[in-house]
Parts: sequence; structure tokens; C-alpha cells
Amino acid sequence: MPQLSAFPDVPVKFAVPAIGTLLAYLNARWAIFYDWHLLSNLIKFRIKTRLAERQDRINPFYVLETLAQDPNSASRPFLVYNGRTWTYQEGYETILRYGQYLRKTLAIKPKEIVPIVFTNSANFIFIWMGLWSIGAIPAFINYNLKGNSLVHSIRAASARLVIVDEEVHMQFTDEVMAALSSPQSHGTEDPVKVVFMTPEVEASINHFPATREEDSLRSVPSRLSTGLLIYTSGTTGFPKPAIVTFDKFWSGSLFVRGWLGILPDDRIYTCMPLYHSTAAILGYGTTLFSGATLIIGHRFSVRRFWDEVRDNDATIIQYVGEAMRYLLAAPRQVDNVTGEDLDKKHTVRLAFGNGLRPDIWNRVKERFGIETIGEFYTATEAFSGHWNISSNDFTAGAIGRNGFLAQLLLGRSIAIVDIDYETQMPWRDPKTGLCRRSKRGQPGELIYAMDPKNISERFQGYFNNKEDTDKKVLRDVFTKGDAWFRTGDLVRWDKDGRWYFSDRIGDTFRWKSENVSTNEVAEVLGKHPEVVEANVYGVKLPHHEGRAGCAAIVFRNSSTDPPAEVLNSLAKLVHSQLPSYAKPLFLRVTAELERTGTNKQQKHILRAEGVDPSKVSSKDRLYWLRDGKYVPFGDKDWAKINAAQVRL
Repeated sequence: MPQLSAFPDVPVKFAVPAIGTLLAYLNARWAIFYDWHLLSNLIKFRIKTRLAERQDRINPFYVLETLAQDPNSASRPFLVYNGRTWTYQEGYETILRYGQYLRKTLAIKPKEIVPIVFTNSANFIFIWMGLWSIGAIPAFINYNLKGNSLVHSIRAASARLVIVDEEVHMQFTDEVMAALSSPQSHGTEDPVKVVFMTPEVEASINHFPATREEDSLRSVPSRLSTGLLIYTSGTTGFPKPAIVTFDKFWSGSLFVRGWLGILPDDRIYTCMPLYHSTAAILGYGTTLFSGATLIIGHRFSVRRFWDEVRDNDATIIQYVGEAMRYLLAAPRQVDNVTGEDLDKKHTVRLAFGNGLRPDIWNRVKERFGIETIGEFYTATEAFSGHWNISSNDFTAGAIGRNGFLAQLLLGRSIAIVDIDYETQMPWRDPKTGLCRRSKRGQPGELIYAMDPKNISERFQGYFNNKEDTDKKVLRDVFTKGDAWFRTGDLVRWDKDGRWYFSDRIGDTFRWKSENVSTNEVAEVLGKHPEVVEANVYGVKLPHHEGRAGCAAIVFRNSSTDPPAEVLNSLAKLVHSQLPSYAKPLFLRVTAELERTGTNKQQKHILRAEGVDPSKVSSKDRLYWLRDGKYVPFGDKDWAKINAAQVRL
């Protein structure tokens, strides 16, 4: 008698769909495919970086050289700027000429740090790569800096000369030039020579021979050697030069290439500042390692943005900070003849960057017809990050996502810890002195693990600034002797593996014994149809503990005298979607908000001015929440608060 199998054969036509359904379920539940996509990219760039280090080809100059000498890519467009295109071969030869000028005329030596103060242009790339072609180290300085901040940034690089874009010549006033050209009073700093890149100098460079220097000039002892200095924004003090190793440049560029699936025929448009890591590493670096084309916009312009994207057939665009919000606030573009919706007339398949807030995420996709968003979270001085490539509503608004596989493999290297909001430091147990992990879904400071015996393996810190470097290292976190990198950011990680930005430590404030996330309040205000932008912060009030919520708001049409119905509807939104302690008790209506060169909001000046009418600009209007409505707030109201006649 034949034996019956305990597992009878299943027809293929039934088995295949069943397996597919099972895999789909497991992927949906644990994000296995997405995790594998991220982790496989991680493995690939690790291997490639180590191989380049072993061959002493870690200087990215060699990546460009390979593309320029390969018949399959030599004639491919490399850079596009201001209507002109350079192929990889043409770009390579131009960079060699710049290298000869830098070496022969300016006598720049290998390993020498050279600050450059440039607006976005092809010249920025040529000088940068020209320095790498002779083994020197560029330091990127924000061209918006003035006065002491500018002098400090140049001096912080310990440089003997700085190369300056003729366009920002006016920033180098007599006072700045005097501060740079003469030794400091204590005699420890040498004069700094300022070299302006005039049209005449640029023309002379084209007459230099395209001579390739010997490999010995570009020899790099380690992938952890300094490749760049990129400065912090300096919103609360002088900018600090963060050390960017060659390893970090390779890692960021290669990882983003794989994460976004960038191909050689992609055309990436960025008008984000090249002096910042987002455009420099994840924009230009990714383009270079993909063998793709970089389209450089001179500056971010709401009016010109989509025209430049269309005119250059961009397939990928880059954003930072509130850039997409400003584009969304602009009037719709319509063809005057055909009536066609120009907002969707482009070849863009993907937008990527950091800072796209949840309140406008889907509005951006719908209005501009962009199918996929690649949002990431990282920092110039950090060595890790979070990544979310999203084409659906499930991950809309998240700065990153991962599933079971990534959690299993990376869980010990990432943590979120509770914060003591009074000290703005991680909370520590009074008995053990150790920190506490935040509950899943609750905000806390994001930290990354480091080898306590070899901090510099992952975190190189700030150039010649041990004090600020040490502040970023947190020790004795979960066990005595361990070491972690402080991001300074509050994030939350929900049960579905999605990461959300909550606030910057120092921005979150306490009111009525509760913690208020400025970012989350701003997202609610941003839902109002007349609100273009909201910057939320806490202000000190006489005779009150903590800080009261205040929102600096730009309304549509930049009106500082909004109609009563607009203010009333905003008050209704606040009452319906925010707990009592989080409601902004004050509004500061303004025509324009201060922001950094990377379109990120600044709060420190607003916080310092508070709601004292004598300190607030006369161009702005103050309102406060009374009896469920926002009404004007003036000198008499401030006097009542000062006299303790009003309790909020």
C-alpha cells in the first residue's frame, strides 16, 4: 500500500502565488526588501572604499579621470552651468589646467588647506577638483558670511591664502582685508593672502597646459585622511570647520547612488549651495560616482527654479530646508497660450534632500507631479544617517525607515535616549548615572555608537577644535566606558519602523510643565491655507515660568495685516489640533523670515527679541490669543504682563 506523504505535492500554479503572497506579507510587515536594499548598498560601498584605499586611489580625482578616459563616458555631459555643457573629458582637462594654475602660480602644495569662497558655478567644481588634482585640501566657506564670521572661518582653516569668487568681492571690505592681511596682535597667526578669481585670471587659466601631476602628489595614507573641510551653519556662534574624510565622501556618494538608483543618463539639478554637504557630497559626489550629469543652478530662485529644471531636462532635483515650501507658495505656472499646467511639465522622476516637512509632503507631490521623494537625515560631522525613499502615503513625512532586518543588524549602533529638558542633556539615572532608552514612538535624542578606544575611526570632529569635538561625544551611556555621538536632534521611531524628526535640542521648550516641540506645532500651523511659513519658538515672559509659545508667520501675499477671518480660522485650527500647553499664545506676523543659506529657519534672534514690542521690528505685527481669538498685542498689553496683571 503506497505511503501518504504528510506534505502532499502542491501544483505550481497554486504554490507560486502563495509564496508571492507570503513574501509580500513579510515584506510589508518587516520591510525586508527595503532593508536589504539599504544593507546591500552599505556592503558595496564598504568594499569599493577599502579597495580604493588599498590601491591609493581614494582621492576622487581618479574617479573623474577614469570617466574622462573611458570611450564610453568621455563624451557624456559632466557639468551644465549657465547654458554651457562640459563633457567628462572637457571637464577633466579644464581641471588639470586649474591644477597647474594653483600649483605653479599660487604655489599650493599637497596637503595644504585652501579655503574657497564661491557662489554656485562650474568654477566652484573646477577649483575644488583642481585642488584635489594636486593633492591639496579645499575648505568650503559660506559666501554669505561677513565681517568677523568671515574672518574667523578663514582663520579657522589655518590657511595662508583664500581664493574668492569675484562676485562676492564686496564681502571683503577694508576691515576684513586688514584683519586677514596682518598678523594678529598676539603674533600667532600669519597674514592670509586673498586671491580674487577675476575674469582675467579665469581667462589666463585656460592657457595653462592640461598637465597631469604625478600620483605621488595625490597619495593619501588612509581613507580617514582629511579630504574637505565643510563648515557648520553657525546660527548660534561662529561656523566650525567639520572634517570630511575621503571615506565619508566615498560612502555618502556611493550609498546615495545605490539608494536612489541613479543611472549614467540621469541629469541631476541642484541650486542648493555647493559649500554645504548636501549639494557637495550627496549632489556632486553622487553625480560623479554615477557618471551622470550635474546641472548647477547659480542660486535658489523660486521664479527660475522650474524654468531651469525644464530647460535642462533634469530627471532628479535636490532640495534642502524649506525650499519646497517656497516653491509651493508661489503662484501656479500656466502657459499663457495653451493654458497648460507648467508645474507638471518636466521630466523629473525624483526629488531628494532633507527638510521636507510632513504638512506639505503630499502637496508637493501632487502639485508638481513628482512620483518619488527621497528624504534623508544626516549631518556633515556625523557618520551615519536615516533614509526614506517613498512613493506612497505610508512613509510620507518620515526622515527614514527600516524593518526587522536592519534593526537586527544595526540596532546596537543606534539609540534614542530620554532628555532632561532643563539641562538639555540626556537624562541620567540618579543611582547608576546611566542613560535611559526612550520608549518606542516617544521623542528622544538620537545617538550613534562609537568605539570608545578609537573615536576617530568614525568621528573626526572639527578641525583644530578639540573642545567642540569633545562636546559631541557622550560617554557612560548604557555601560561604563562606552561612547556615543550626540546628534543634538530629537527624533521618534514608531512601531512601523518609520523615523520622524521631532525638534532640535534647545528649540523644544517647556510651558505649563510640558515639553513643546516647535517642529510639530509648525506642522499644524502649516496646514492653514493662508500660512506660507511658520517658525515656532518659546519666549520668556515676566512673572511666568518656562517659555510661552510664539509663532513667526508669513501669510500668503506677505501681508503683515491679515484679515480678522484669517486670524480667527487660524485660532480654530490651533484649538482643534493642539493641546492647550502647545498652542502658540503669540503670533509675530512678518513679511519674511530669516533663514540660512540652506533655507533652514533661524530662531535665536526671534527668541532673544521675544514679544517685547520695543524690541520687535516696527514692520512686524504682534498678536496674542485671548478668548479663543488672536487679537493685536501692543505696549499696553506688554506693560500689564510686566506688572503681573495678566497670567497666561
